[in-house]
Amino acid sequence: MESIELKTNIRTSVGNSKARSLRREKQIPAVLYGPGKKTVLLSVNLSDLEQALKKSKGRQALLNLVIQNGETYTKPAIIKELQTHPVERSILHVDFYEIDMNRKIKVKVPVVITGKSKGVELGGILQIIRRELEVLCLPIEIPESIEIDISDLDVGDSVHVKSIPFKDNIEIPADVDFTVLTIVSPKAVEEAVPEEVEEETKEEVPEPKG
Repeated sequence: MESIELKTNIRTSVGNSKARSLRREKQIPAVLYGPGKKTVLLSVNLSDLEQALKKSKGRQALLNLVIQNGETYTKPAIIKELQTHPVERSILHVDFYEIDMNRKIKVKVPVVITGKSKGVELGGILQIIRRELEVLCLPIEIPESIEIDISDLDVGDSVHVKSIPFKDNIEIPADVDFTVLTIVSPKAVEEAVPEEVEEETKEEVPEPKG
């Protein structure tokens, strides 16, 4: 994965009013931190940040932060958290996490389904249980996505994480063989619905008084 250059500026002011003032100027408050690193207060131009997010085809963008404060220096980082407004979905704050390009990191990578399952063609239903997988790899080797070909899957078949072929340097950090997706019969889906409704109904029944 190629790194995306993103210009930032050091900021000295903190607090909600200062943050709102920055946003009115199309600047987003941000922080940069990492293991054993001092937290750095930053601001980033909204347009520049949106362009960087668009350039990143996957969920996890590998960034080369250009930090300007009289002198200019760079830091490799990823976006650890992107806070957005719950209604407007506008960006409110960004947490950047400084990384070592020579050490493996844990990142979440989106799952992409390819092919058409023969089980689906026979009436089965594709259920995607994990839309993202956490992998452990070097920053430069972060995959844009993890492709799973479902062409040979029949009704009742599943794909487990251990059956997915990864490159040699990419690992699954948790030693668990969980299910990523499965092809279920329509009958199994129909039978599951009444059970869920019944359970919810029981939870909503108030306890008798006295």
